Amino acid sequence: MSEHLTAIMEEHGEYCLRVAYLYVRDWSIAEEIVQDVFLAYYLQQHRFEQRASLKTYLVKITVHKSHDYLRSWKNKRHQLFSKFHFGISKRTPESDVIKAAERVTLQAALFELPITYREVLILYYYQELKVREIAEVLGNTENTVKTRLRRARQLLQNKLERSDWEVLGDDIF
Repeated sequence: MSEHLTAIMEEHGEYCLRVAYLYVRDWSIAEEIVQDVFLAYYLQQHRFEQRASLKTYLVKITVHKSHDYLRSWKNKRHQLFSKFHFGISKRTPESDVIKAAERVTLQAALFELPITYREVLILYYYQELKVREIAEVLGNTENTVKTRLRRARQLLQNKLERSDWEVLGDDIF
């Protein structure tokens, strides 16, 4: 493996891992996706045209690989398996302390949203991408991204209001 690829993995690996996790909600699967992302980049790096930043390019690959996984038989089999093993807890007392109730509630509401709305919120708020960058990553126009952001905020706000959760107030919406 080249030093160039190692440097890219060190610089962008953690970020891509968080993006993948926000889609698939499983750290081990997210790690597999990120490995696939860097393998794809390594094999096809000549296709990177540098119209956008390398980070944006890698996030775009991560989003596509995450979508591929969510559509795959492997994902459907994993979901079925996890339904039968719901009694096994991976939580530790330390992780319970770290995770605040508000974050869990927000995340649950976020994951209830359709993927088209969830992904724009994730990219905008969690990954702090600009509307233009999100449009590049998803292959949509900026106006489409703005519309999806507005609708996603409305849907998320409605879900949170139903659960009587008012911690965010109007700051996020």
